[in-house]
Amino acid sequence: MAQGTDVNRTVILTVDDDPGVSRAVARDLRRRYGETYRIVRAESGESALEALRELKLRGDLVAVILADYRMPQMNGIEFLEQALDVYPSARRVLLTAYADTNAAIDAINVVDLDHYLLKPWDPPEEKLYPVLDDLLAAWRASDHRAVPITKVVGHRWSARSSDVREFLARNQVPYRWYSSDEPEGKRLLACAEQDGERLPLVVTADGAVLVEPDDQQLAAQVGLATTPTAEFYDLVVIGGGPAGLGAAVYGASEGLRTVLVERSATGGQAGQSSRIENYLGFPDGVSGAQLTDRARRQASKFGAEILTAREVTALEVTGASRTVRFSDGSAISAHCVILATGVSYRQLESPGAGDLTGCGVFYGSALTEAPACQGQDVYIVGGANSAGQAAMYLARGAKSVTLLVRGPSLAASMSHYLIEQISNSPNISVRTGTVVDAVHGSDHLEQLTLRDLASGHTELVDAQWMFVFIGAAPLTDWLDGTVLRDERGFIVAGPDLAVGGESPPEWELDRPPYHLETNVPGVFVAGDARAESAKRVASAVGEGAMAVMLVHRYLEQS
Repeated sequence: MAQGTDVNRTVILTVDDDPGVSRAVARDLRRRYGETYRIVRAESGESALEALRELKLRGDLVAVILADYRMPQMNGIEFLEQALDVYPSARRVLLTAYADTNAAIDAINVVDLDHYLLKPWDPPEEKLYPVLDDLLAAWRASDHRAVPITKVVGHRWSARSSDVREFLARNQVPYRWYSSDEPEGKRLLACAEQDGERLPLVVTADGAVLVEPDDQQLAAQVGLATTPTAEFYDLVVIGGGPAGLGAAVYGASEGLRTVLVERSATGGQAGQSSRIENYLGFPDGVSGAQLTDRARRQASKFGAEILTAREVTALEVTGASRTVRFSDGSAISAHCVILATGVSYRQLESPGAGDLTGCGVFYGSALTEAPACQGQDVYIVGGANSAGQAAMYLARGAKSVTLLVRGPSLAASMSHYLIEQISNSPNISVRTGTVVDAVHGSDHLEQLTLRDLASGHTELVDAQWMFVFIGAAPLTDWLDGTVLRDERGFIVAGPDLAVGGESPPEWELDRPPYHLETNVPGVFVAGDARAESAKRVASAVGEGAMAVMLVHRYLEQS
């Protein structure tokens, strides 16, 4: 990798596996932009990603990334997709031959491609520089401030350390992880006058030191909004999954003063997905983190407030006002509320599982743990789409991935495209009719006892990593006594409220409830928390948008 000597200049990065082409691109870039920008070149996608990560850790800015399409191991689109997670605001250009223009056009959906250039680009004064001039001007006009790095010191098998890493990652907060037994981790502990008995230690970008912080303390210190700016809103959206984000985008864009309240991190279960491949408009798939980040930025652009690490404990009705009360006793009110609380993964009840949660036993994808699974044997419990997506993602680096499925096959609970992918993956195996009887380990997962449901035969297997996806429970207990729920806790709404064609007994209006309206007028539900919902990302987003339409209708008639 060649680069200039002024480390304070913003970077233009180029990657091409052909050394001659790589040097030619860098030469042309330096000729025009060398006095203002630092030109960094790489000859493979992996080395370019490594360079981007180093630049990120140093707090350097990257304005434009140019990548050749035809590269071995990792083509230009695959590289740009990963680069998007590191530098989402950098402008992206694909260098391609005429025969690959269709791939370049497809990349517009996959990586938000800003431009593609046909090779050769001679003369650069006509074919290269005008394009880059426009992209650099657009980049300079956008919010591209350097993002300082938060440091986290913890132990590999500390459940809270794992939780903090997942919280930061899912909230798109850049951080660097240091093990407490490594030299840099020890140095940071010493500087903070800590002996390592209380972990994790978090050092924020501005130097604040947090020891074993809870989510709300952490959110407030790393720059996430936790306090509302007003006492009354047009619309409060509770839950930041696809349904909640969809509602926030449509509510704010249509002029409603909107606040979204999320107890942990936006994205919900979908935000933890390594790849969603059946979402409209993304033929090559999109990661849950990418989709969540785009939706969150979109909601903020339209003026929606997003509060993180705030737990809602009650919903109160006072005349035309709907009051949402938080765990600390504070409250906000609004004309309308949309309940998009989503669901949480059911806990594995096998002996030992609870004690080792976060120490080898994880619920959901826990993507921050994926790098540690490289070359190891991984077990995944569950047979639905989320389990299949996790299996495909972890199989990239794991020695083996074993899906443990209670049912007789995957067909009843998993999409066909995922079943096909799993069957074609040599290091993924599926064990049907199998459950986890017990989980063993001292300070971390070491073994599992597996039981065959048909024969009753048990088997003890070595395991350090287990990811659990065994169904979901709605996060609605706090609504008990206010909003009508079914026997499983899912919220009943619209026509489902009618018994014998009649509105619910407590319903006081002379109209029936709207389609997504609960038994409390002006309180709507969207997404997975609704009884009989489709449990898909696209349908959740659609319900969030539909709920806002019904909010408008409610406000017009109130």
